[in-house]
Amino acid sequence: MRARRSRAVSLLVTSMVLTGFLISGADARQEGDEALPGPGPGAVAVAEPAAVDLDEIPAEPPVRPRPPAPRELFGADCETVIEGSQATATCQNGYPETDLLRLHVECDRWWDVDADSAAVSLAPAGRTELTGRCWKEVRSAWVTHQRP
Repeated sequence: MRARRSRAVSLLVTSMVLTGFLISGADARQEGDEALPGPGPGAVAVAEPAAVDLDEIPAEPPVRPRPPAPRELFGADCETVIEGSQATATCQNGYPETDLLRLHVECDRWWDVDADSAAVSLAPAGRTELTGRCWKEVRSAWVTHQRP
C-alpha cells in the first residue's frame, strides 16, 4: 500500500503547480509580438509567487468522529387510526422493557376539548388498544412512550 500524503503537503504542491501555470501563461508571447506595456488598458498583471506558511495550515483531525449512538431498544410499535370523531391506537411491545403509553387526541374545532388518556402499562410481548374521541372531528392523534 502507498502511504497517504498529508493535506498540508497536498495543498502546498497544488498551489505551487497552479502558480507555475499562471506565471508561465503571463510571460507567454505570441510569435512576432512584443511584450505588453506596463500598467495600461492592455496590461497583464503578473502575480507575485504565493508563499505558504505551513504553520498556518490546519492539521488533519487526529481521531475519527464519534459513531452515532446505537438505537435504543425501547418503545412499543403503535398504529393510529382516525375515523370521524374516534381515534384508536393499537400497540404491541416487542421489546424486553415495560412501556407506559398515553394516547393524545387533538380535536379539530376550537371549542372541542383535546384529550390525553391515562398511562397504560404495556408489558414485553404485550398488545393493547387505546381509544379517544372528540365531539366532532379529530385533527390528529399520537402516542407517547415513557419508562415506568
